[in-house]
Amino acid sequence: MGTTRRQIEIFRGGSTTYFNSSLFFPKRVRERVFTLYAFVRTADDFVDSVPQRGEEFLRFRRVYRNALGGIPAGDGIIDPFLTLAADCGFEPAWTEAFLDSMEADLTVGAYDSLEETLRYIHGSAEVIGFFMARILDLPGEALPPAAMLGRAMQYINFIRDVGEDAELGRRYLPLFGADPRIVREDYARAHPGEFEAFLGRHLDTYREWQREAVAGYRFIPRRCRAPIATAGDMYFWTADRIAERPLIVFDGKVKPRRSRIFFRALRHLAAGSPA
Repeated sequence: MGTTRRQIEIFRGGSTTYFNSSLFFPKRVRERVFTLYAFVRTADDFVDSVPQRGEEFLRFRRVYRNALGGIPAGDGIIDPFLTLAADCGFEPAWTEAFLDSMEADLTVGAYDSLEETLRYIHGSAEVIGFFMARILDLPGEALPPAAMLGRAMQYINFIRDVGEDAELGRRYLPLFGADPRIVREDYARAHPGEFEAFLGRHLDTYREWQREAVAGYRFIPRRCRAPIATAGDMYFWTADRIAERPLIVFDGKVKPRRSRIFFRALRHLAAGSPA
């Protein structure tokens, strides 16, 4: 399949942890992961840009659907993704769920219950776990923990980006009875104990889901386990940094250095052997 410069740049610009961890996949898997990420990140960028590029997203979705129906997209992101989908056996409903969640970002500002948040997460993250499971050719019983890993990683992103999302008029984290102003920096800094309790509850939820996902690593071949375990470790690290000082989320995006990611990946590789 190969990887294009455009796909690499989209991936590199979109995620420090995912990109650098994915460099440790075997070449064939790495190329497929880059193709997947370029597709999902392109869609995400349309709805996350300021101002939002809603019409471009809707066109992207329309071109994808037409291509799925047999009309070539002539697009360096969509066409490779469709080839990947056919090669790996992606369910079309997974892609539709993903695009549904992205489209929701054009209109939905806040999620008031965990159930609402989880419906969004299914499309935005759990199906990414399904895609990855198919890319890695994992057995069917690996799908639930793969989805859980996507869920957990998405949730820690919500926690990490709570202030940034608030500035965009979004709130993905349920309030659970907290003051609606809790996600605003001025209110959080004026009520640090309240903010710590708010994030602490969500961090506990993240850790519970992440531990459940880690139990599914046993399904992953050893040679492919290192990149995924590394990414998981980096999200645990992020959660620990936020737990130590919750208000750090307003100081900038909490993310590990590239050197930390590389050292952890090398440790995982040294601890196992190719399957």
